[in-house]
Amino acid sequence: MDGRETPRDLRVLVIGGGIGGLCLAQGLRRAGVDVRVYERDAAVHRRTQGYRLHISPEGEQALRECLPPEAAALLTATANSRYGYGMAVYDEHLTEQWSPRFTDPRAADPDKVDAVDRVTLRYVLLAGLDGVVSFGKQFTGYELTPDGEVTAHFADGTSATGSVLVAADGVNSTVRAQCRPADRPRDLGIRTLFGRIPMADAVRDGLPETLQDRFTWIMGTDGHKLGLMPMVFRTPPEEAVARLWPGLVIEESEDYFMSVFSMHRSLLGMADEELFAMDGARLWELVRERTARWDPHLRRILAAASTDATFAVAVRATRPIEPWEPGPVIPLGDAVHAMPPSGGVGANTAVRDAAVLCRALVAVERGAVSLEAAAASYQGEMLKYATEALNTSLEVARWSLGRNDLDDLDG
Repeated sequence: MDGRETPRDLRVLVIGGGIGGLCLAQGLRRAGVDVRVYERDAAVHRRTQGYRLHISPEGEQALRECLPPEAAALLTATANSRYGYGMAVYDEHLTEQWSPRFTDPRAADPDKVDAVDRVTLRYVLLAGLDGVVSFGKQFTGYELTPDGEVTAHFADGTSATGSVLVAADGVNSTVRAQCRPADRPRDLGIRTLFGRIPMADAVRDGLPETLQDRFTWIMGTDGHKLGLMPMVFRTPPEEAVARLWPGLVIEESEDYFMSVFSMHRSLLGMADEELFAMDGARLWELVRERTARWDPHLRRILAAASTDATFAVAVRATRPIEPWEPGPVIPLGDAVHAMPPSGGVGANTAVRDAAVLCRALVAVERGAVSLEAAAASYQGEMLKYATEALNTSLEVARWSLGRNDLDDLDG
């Protein structure tokens, strides 16, 4: 006996069609593994999850490992073209506080992907997955079958059975609620308003150059903070598709700043119910009220925001990150390790999960390892880098908000 398992034909059910779940689906399909994705959204549309995403070297490597060449080329073509590597910190009067420069390990690579538009990335990750992704599928629960498989049930009365069920359904994971109900992410007390500001010339005029080519953090002395991140497409998405993948559906987009306006809930002056009931126009009215004494250039940027693209979130985190029982139900992304957006590591961690889990499941299909051993190995590796990413994001959150009690539920 050589200890090898019998090769098996896996059928992988992915609950959730976000970045992590779609990245996994691309990798599995590329490797010839049968995979199906079930997404609760009725169709592809803009989700209220933010806009611009930082892509780390590890995140880029994971995406390129999972994507087929055509989709990887589209990823490269639609990436951010601004190459300021670092950040700039100002007070609300645009007095520079700190402007560190970091070593860019990809500086010599003209095709590097260090930031992307979230919506465009989702279209790239959906490319070629016709017949794999089902929309309008609200997952309600699962059950393990006597022969070791797992059946997923959906609100429309349908079900699907497979060898593996991957929980890629986000911070409010229904899968996690069933199998690990105590693992709820904790409220960090941060309230954040995400916005999108078209990058017209009139908006850029008068701004320091550093605000135009890298992440900028405005630290208001009254506790209100503003992040501005430029997204300048290397090639407009619709042009990239016409050249690289004619006929592929993709959403048009223009260059923009992503804005992140944050405060601790103790500064909000209202109940969460009131905040989350506000529409985009009212949220921007709130931002303008809180920034009325800020530098005129900053107020001009904020005045140009797309109000219908604005939403509020309560920032949460999973701590500590706990492994799930190794078996046919396997977690991925925010379902197991939710983290604050500070540090820009959440999406990168999710696609790293996808690449690592993809390798593990391919090994199962080829008979190199049992499913239980593969699930345990994946989670062991994931726990190391995800815990490091979570700790980094919490450290950045504490620094950026000027508080040390963010991981205290009563903070």
